[in-house]
Amino acid sequence: MSEPGAQDPAGPEGAPHEAGSLERLVADLRRVERQLGPALGSLESAGGRAMGDVSHAALPAWRRLTAGEPRWPVSLAVLFMIALQLRLPGDLSPAGAIILPAIELVLLVVLVGANPRRIDRRSPALRAIGLALISVASLGNAWSVALLVDGLVRGTTGGQPGPLLATGANIWLTNVIIFALWYWELDRGGPAARAAGAEPVPDFLFPQMAESSIDFHGWEPQFTDYSYVSFTNATAFSPTDTMPLSRWAKLAMMLQSAISLVTAALVIARAVNILK
Repeated sequence: MSEPGAQDPAGPEGAPHEAGSLERLVADLRRVERQLGPALGSLESAGGRAMGDVSHAALPAWRRLTAGEPRWPVSLAVLFMIALQLRLPGDLSPAGAIILPAIELVLLVVLVGANPRRIDRRSPALRAIGLALISVASLGNAWSVALLVDGLVRGTTGGQPGPLLATGANIWLTNVIIFALWYWELDRGGPAARAAGAEPVPDFLFPQMAESSIDFHGWEPQFTDYSYVSFTNATAFSPTDTMPLSRWAKLAMMLQSAISLVTAALVIARAVNILK
């Protein structure tokens, strides 16, 4: 037992001692924090960047920033389309046999000059030029389809089955390339926007986007994929494995199927009728 009159360490004299120790501890901690402040900030920033890199890498390629697809496949397709247009008979070539293909070639040269290797440059002007190229090609082919259908209905076109089938195949294949270009240019804002991962909501649902049993983590749609969509839609007159999600995509596929059906049906019927 404590003797009467003895001071308790936790009493009035011990309390100031403990308070002083706490103040010194707090001051030491603040001094350490000030000294390590920049380093701690760098560590936090590096940790945030690392977490962002991990979350970005977890996204599939079609949803994240990528290098952009090569330019040459779509350029070859446009050149082949121009060659097909130049092979059309004169009575099925609107505005002369060379005017519209020449315009398309000039626009293609501008696009290749701006992005010669990979399509990764986002520019409203370049996008407008690309859409103008496809629009000119669409106008020319639509005109040729109208002239062909009018000639077949009137009986003024298709004197021989061989040239008629060749002309019909020319227009049909040109139509496949044009709609492949439309799908490729409009899906998720175009190839440059897709490479930047700017628009996460797709207009076309490719099988690789929904497949989980196989690793398609590095896959992203390119022009070849849209060409396949256009070709199968033109032959089956309906979507096959790739589903249109947006309304414009559904309407575009419906229009392509209608053009393909009318062209093929009339040309084949006329060719069979005049076969000897």
